[in-house]
Amino acid sequence: MTAEPFAKQLAALESRGRLRRLTPRAGRDFASNDYLGLAGDPIIAQAVADALGRGVPVGSGGSRLLRGNAPEHEGLEAKAADYFRTQGALFVANGFVGNLAVFGTLPQRGDLIVADELIHASAHDGIRMSKASAVFARHNDVQSFADLITAFRTEGGMGRIWIAVETLYSMDGDMAPLTDLAKLAAKHGAMLLLDEAHGTGVFGPRGRGLAAGLEGLHNVITLHTCGKAMGAEGALICGPQVHIDYLINRARAFIFSTAPSPLMAIAVSAAIDRIDQADDLRDRLKTLRQDAVEAICAPLGLPAPRSQIVPVILGDDARTMAVAAALQEAGFDVRGIRPPTVPAGTSRLRISLTLNIGRADIAALGRELTRIMA
Repeated sequence: MTAEPFAKQLAALESRGRLRRLTPRAGRDFASNDYLGLAGDPIIAQAVADALGRGVPVGSGGSRLLRGNAPEHEGLEAKAADYFRTQGALFVANGFVGNLAVFGTLPQRGDLIVADELIHASAHDGIRMSKASAVFARHNDVQSFADLITAFRTEGGMGRIWIAVETLYSMDGDMAPLTDLAKLAAKHGAMLLLDEAHGTGVFGPRGRGLAAGLEGLHNVITLHTCGKAMGAEGALICGPQVHIDYLINRARAFIFSTAPSPLMAIAVSAAIDRIDQADDLRDRLKTLRQDAVEAICAPLGLPAPRSQIVPVILGDDARTMAVAAALQEAGFDVRGIRPPTVPAGTSRLRISLTLNIGRADIAALGRELTRIMA
């Protein structure tokens, strides 16, 4: 096989302003998901160093169902179940694997998955693995979810309904209407699959996420990724024990994956302790959000953000990447986001507020962005 078809496709992507390249970290952090600045936290680092010192291995040595199941994994899962107030928890390599496992395993043939149209790409991939049927509701439109469920029942569908959303959307920074969706699920005997990737650590009592009030219900399964506000790596699937046990027995993405490092389980356990007591960090992040309103949103005529994610939608792919490049040249690590990550015509700058930057950094970014956009 020659490289020609691949080269042509890459050239086509470049001509449309959509060619992706890996770039080194540089400039002030307005791109990462390290919202609370815990990726370099000395307390978490010390917990890992202490574990190394007492002989905890770097590698797991195999899948969890072989010899890869370490005491550190089980200890983390017990702590996570207690912290998130669920019957059980399962630690997996990352949020992508978590969504592949949940969507590809739990909904059964004859069931219906009703997912928000803007849900994570990993959920879409998991849905493609599922034996259940799937439809996509208009973003954050509870009536659209309800209409799709009604249509399924009217057409004779008898299986279980699985309502799937992100609690906080990673590219728009808006939040799912969880209270109304929970009522809809209760009305139809549906399961709720809630991806808390960008909510965990930042929102909810003790940082337990936007779905904290629903955790522990018999029809709620949540996914808490550990590589964002928690500053570590991996993901925790939390929910009723019967669903956790089913995943252990049936989820190919779990069964056939080498277990995460026991050291990472130690890091995540320490991260739970950190976010549990991090109201001060969450308050600082709220202050930065208000600074962004004044320095970025108001000058550009953008609505005030509801979260730490501030999208600046420019529409055109090439223009988006040109503005991002200009900001990076000026020392601000702001990334351009293009289709297929976001819908066509909505290319944007994704400004991420983290505790790796301060109020002066936001003010400086606002001035530079306003200058470039003038």
